[in-house]
Amino acid sequence: MIDILPDDVLLVIFDHYVTEAYEDCNFEEWQMLVHVCQKWRYVVFQSPRRLKLRIFCSAGTPAKEKLAVWPSLPIIIAQVGLSECGYDNIIAALAHNDRVCEIDLAIPCLLLESAFATMQKTFVALKILRLDAIDFSPEPVVPDSFLGGSALHLQHLILTSISFPFPLLRKPLLFAPNLVILSLLDIPHSGYFSPEVMVTCLSALTTLDVLRIGFKSPRSRPPLEGRHPPPTHTVLPALTKLTFIGVSEYLEDLVTRIDAPLLNQLHITFFLQLIFDTPQLAQFISRTPKLNAYNEACVTFSDSHATTALLGRDNRLELVISCRQSDWQLSSLVQVFTSPFPQALMLTVERLYILVYQSPQSPWQDDIEYDQWLQLFQLFTTVKNLYLSRDFVPRIMPTLQELVREGIMEVLPNLRRIFLDGLVPEAMRQFIAARKLSSQPIDISYWTRQDVWSMIYLLRHARVGANGTSGPDD
Repeated sequence: MIDILPDDVLLVIFDHYVTEAYEDCNFEEWQMLVHVCQKWRYVVFQSPRRLKLRIFCSAGTPAKEKLAVWPSLPIIIAQVGLSECGYDNIIAALAHNDRVCEIDLAIPCLLLESAFATMQKTFVALKILRLDAIDFSPEPVVPDSFLGGSALHLQHLILTSISFPFPLLRKPLLFAPNLVILSLLDIPHSGYFSPEVMVTCLSALTTLDVLRIGFKSPRSRPPLEGRHPPPTHTVLPALTKLTFIGVSEYLEDLVTRIDAPLLNQLHITFFLQLIFDTPQLAQFISRTPKLNAYNEACVTFSDSHATTALLGRDNRLELVISCRQSDWQLSSLVQVFTSPFPQALMLTVERLYILVYQSPQSPWQDDIEYDQWLQLFQLFTTVKNLYLSRDFVPRIMPTLQELVREGIMEVLPNLRRIFLDGLVPEAMRQFIAARKLSSQPIDISYWTRQDVWSMIYLLRHARVGANGTSGPDD
């Protein structure tokens, strides 16, 4: 009966089928259609753009033979992990620089350097470029004529663990007017570039939606001498997501040079420092309208970092401190979120989650003092609902006992309900009784273990590119 369908109806069906296959990264499912019958083959090849037909090449693909058989369709090249066996197939596919539309290579440095030698021409159809050096071999040398110095149709540029001499990278960036995602993560110290140079490149990227900059080492910081704010700001009119991993001095120099009026997601990971002085970051947030209203906050501790995420209806501000010592985790978070950070950010938060994520191999060590917890709670004076994970409750009990003993009831003055995913400890009952006597009653409710893990999952997976992998915005 399907033979009676006209070509335009078949095309709609094929389009739906191929689109679903692409969402699952099955880029060659369309080839099954052309083997059904001559009519289907005709319909498919009459609409290659509508169906987004692609030829997929990897190390296991005999590229020369395959590309000789099929029509001259756009090529996707992808490979994760690679030995020298099969590498010739990657090189053979890269030679078709006029047809390659996507390159996604996570391969050893030595092989990546050889690939660079093939990528000195202009790739006129290239839209997505992901390169990841996956070992610790000597860093690959990028040729002066990488991409022919131009990437007119490039939309996604994602580089991980690659040391690009920035003058070489500037050239294709300045000639990539359609760039939407720029991700430079795990940048080795040898690939350091200054905030001033970075902003010069960004000024030409008027369509940029996502920007990620992540350094591998805290050594990558601007020199103290010569640091001064510029007279004007560079406007990034389309930027909605910014991720930064590094030291606070670098971020200070970066945000003092830019404005991003549409920015609604800011993800910051700081290496551990003794002092966090971030007045420019505070000013940047204050002049970015969509970063100034939140109704939820989530503080998470783990064996490697501490996170505070402020969550709004359609915005998010996340601060991560990369550190293994729990007392340093908390004191660093508190230090950044106090002066000169905009205190108004906390004044609309009504729901506060405090979670501990413990790895069985390396459980979180608690050596935090009573007054440090007080400093955290004093940031959130408008909180009405407090959600505590089971692993965190025992750690907060000494602080609650101290509050009762000293009669301090002004901490969390608007708190009305505490949510637990386990039994109510005696110290918690004493705290609730003391609040009732002071005419500040608190109710106890319960949330399930599944709710706790759902929140942890949200935090771990919504952090845009913080771990160097492709996230939701890719």
